[in-house]
Amino acid sequence: MRTGNGGQKLDRRLDALNAIGCRRVFADKKSESNEARPEPKACHAFLATGDTLVVPALDRYGRSLQDLITMVGELRKREIGFTSLHERPYTTTPGGRLVFHVFAALAEFIRELIVSGTREGLAAARARGKVGGRPTVVNADIIRAARDMLPNPEHSITSIAKLLGVSPGTLYNHIPDLQELRAGRVTAQLDGGTR
Repeated sequence: MRTGNGGQKLDRRLDALNAIGCRRVFADKKSESNEARPEPKACHAFLATGDTLVVPALDRYGRSLQDLITMVGELRKREIGFTSLHERPYTTTPGGRLVFHVFAALAEFIRELIVSGTREGLAAARARGKVGGRPTVVNADIIRAARDMLPNPEHSITSIAKLLGVSPGTLYNHIPDLQELRAGRVTAQLDGGTR
């Protein structure tokens, strides 16, 4: 199962899986592409003929309808059942397989509606001049002060950022020629030492 965010939801899912007697629970901690998800691979390797894989919900198991169908098809070839606590399709019967496909399609449809709604909301906010994300902490004075301090060999990028109340990444993001400013300092030191 993919854990997503929120400790209470994870605890509730784990409780539900343990309550029905699952022998072992596998949980993805991060959202990754299917090729990079080690937990489902470990789970599939653990399962044996006659077992049933139980997931909290279809959207916790696969990233897309095709993904769900492919993984459940692979389980079926190995004579391993599949069910979801939320949707309750049992793939060990023809009717259960039909219900699985219907619910998997609905889960993908809902996920796509959410993504579409989020994109529309962001586009509408941008059209009104609003930008999402955290507000920037950088202003012209901070950039100017950082640019003045960067050539000084006594100041590291980290110390400059700390002094100005920003992260080093913020300096890199807002001062495109930061490396050149630092290199200018090194060149100046070398030139000064050879005279």
